[in-house]
Amino acid sequence: MAGDDGHHDAKKGRDQGEEAEILAKLRDGSIKIYELEKQLRPVDAVRVRREFIEQETSTTLENIGIFSIDVDRAATRNCENMIGTVQVPVGVAGPLSINGEYAKGSFWLPLATTEGALVASVNRGAGAITRAGGVQVRILHDGMTRAPVFAAQSIVHAKEIADWAEAHTNDLAAIAQTTTTHGKMTGLMSFIAGTSVFIRLEFDTKDAMGMNMVTIASAKVADEIVKATGARLIALSGNMCSDKKPAAINGILGRGRSVIAGIALSHDLIEKILKTDAQTMIEVNYRKNLVGSARAGAMGFNAHAANIVAALFIACGQDAAHAIDGSTCMTTIDATESGVYVAVTLPSLPVGTVGGGTGVDTQNECLKILGVAGGGTPPGTNAKKLAEIIGAGVLAGELSLIGALAAQHLARAHQELGRGVKK
Repeated sequence: MAGDDGHHDAKKGRDQGEEAEILAKLRDGSIKIYELEKQLRPVDAVRVRREFIEQETSTTLENIGIFSIDVDRAATRNCENMIGTVQVPVGVAGPLSINGEYAKGSFWLPLATTEGALVASVNRGAGAITRAGGVQVRILHDGMTRAPVFAAQSIVHAKEIADWAEAHTNDLAAIAQTTTTHGKMTGLMSFIAGTSVFIRLEFDTKDAMGMNMVTIASAKVADEIVKATGARLIALSGNMCSDKKPAAINGILGRGRSVIAGIALSHDLIEKILKTDAQTMIEVNYRKNLVGSARAGAMGFNAHAANIVAALFIACGQDAAHAIDGSTCMTTIDATESGVYVAVTLPSLPVGTVGGGTGVDTQNECLKILGVAGGGTPPGTNAKKLAEIIGAGVLAGELSLIGALAAQHLARAHQELGRGVKK
């Protein structure tokens, strides 16, 4: 293992007198912790900042200071005021056979989690899917959104703003295009609430998740709308996007990559692998995932889809807050003559294989396990492939948990795997 004391020869050329002086200035407030990279190399700034926090909190942070990732990149592009890293165990589930349009073949899924039993659960579901011939996966929609909110002078003015924007969609798309060589504005929808006007812009972001891309492009578009209509821009994001919140609009229209995955399981496989039967699985899904979720007022109708989404997101350098979108998944089970057909519908998966956390060394290695690191050929195919893999992984997790509930095995699995208690 490498820590920042030895990372990239951090000790070489260290001026301990200078660092002691900087620590003193941090304590008296004459230097702010966010200013350290202006005076020190990133790797040294990380260490000095951590030493300052240790002193301020009377805490030893030796484990946070152990890491192997490229500090120069992480401290300048991924995390401000960096003091080290937090390590999350990564397990693998698989092999998982996938028959998608972009993901084709056998895959090992890297899952970053501290929840005992999760990896084992996905692994069991992957085994069932693979023995059944592989999961079918398709991308239903692809588009990242940003929705500026404008203030109008009246409801009449509000309608004029919305009408103008919709009538000039092509012109606004051309303006957005001036901000990026990778993305493209593909659509626009307007929504009005009193004198508030929301313009929901949608973009093809290729292999990037694309929030930075669409935000910069949306700013140019918003400026043009203000100029042409007299609207007053209130916020570049008006929450009709809707970003990092479970939202019905994303469930209906989609956001990021919209994915559907399904598998036919025979009675024999259900009995041998899931230790239950088709009818019991159908009833568990109906009463738990559908009726129970509806009665609770939930926005998702699934067993634990966000569990798998979060574990894959953290492992693969995705924005962890977007794992909330996994909660809007809907799981369905149809009876067939030979068993059941189980499907998951994930309307909103904001994922990418370039930019953001995908370049952090450990996360990039997980993307390489899946064969999706970097840009695809043609552009956009790697991000779609990743979305299909995540959809397949969610299906594996749903199958396993529904099976465990149907067989009344859930508590036992958590006792053995979550608490390390063996019978």
